[in-house]
Amino acid sequence: MQRGRFITFEGGEGAGKSPQIRRLSERLRAIGIDPVVTREPGGSPGAEALRELLLGGAAKPFGPVAEAALFYAARDDHLEETIRPALASGRWVVCDRFSDSTRAYQGAAGGVDDTVLRALDRIVVAKTRPDLTIILDVPPEEGLKRAQARGRPTDRFEAEGLAFHERLREKFLAIAAR
Repeated sequence: MQRGRFITFEGGEGAGKSPQIRRLSERLRAIGIDPVVTREPGGSPGAEALRELLLGGAAKPFGPVAEAALFYAARDDHLEETIRPALASGRWVVCDRFSDSTRAYQGAAGGVDDTVLRALDRIVVAKTRPDLTIILDVPPEEGLKRAQARGRPTDRFEAEGLAFHERLREKFLAIAAR
C-alpha cells in the first residue's frame, strides 16, 4: 500500500485556512480521495485536551518555552494517534496548522529561540513532514477583523496585540520564502 499524502495549511488569524481546507477536502472527495481533516492543536483526544489549556490561556503564565513544549506534546499525540496511522494506511491528511505555526507563534512572536524549536521538531515530528504546506497571507488588521466576525469567543492568540500579529505575518512570509 502506498503512503498517503500530508498537506498542511498555515497562516495568521483569519487568513482563510478553514474555508480553503473545506474546498480542498471537497475537491479530493470528488476525485475519490477521502482525506482525514484535522487541526492543531488538537486532532486526537490527548491533543484536544491540551488545546483547551493552550487556547484558553492557562499555559501563558508559564512562558513561551513551556507553551511551545505543550504544543509539541499535543503534536506528538496527534502524530501518533491520527496522522501517522492515516498516512501508513494510504490516507491523505489535511491539517489546519502544524510545526510552522509553532515557529511563528512561539518562535517569532513569542521569542523562543529557533534552536529550541528545531530540537523539539526533530524529536517529535522526526520524518513525518508535510508533503505540501500552503501558507495563506492576509494583513493582520484584516485577519483579526475576520476572526472577530466568526462570532465565537476570542482565544488566547487572537487577543494578542497588532504587533504580535505583524511578527507572525513576517515569520510566515519568511517561512514561505525559504
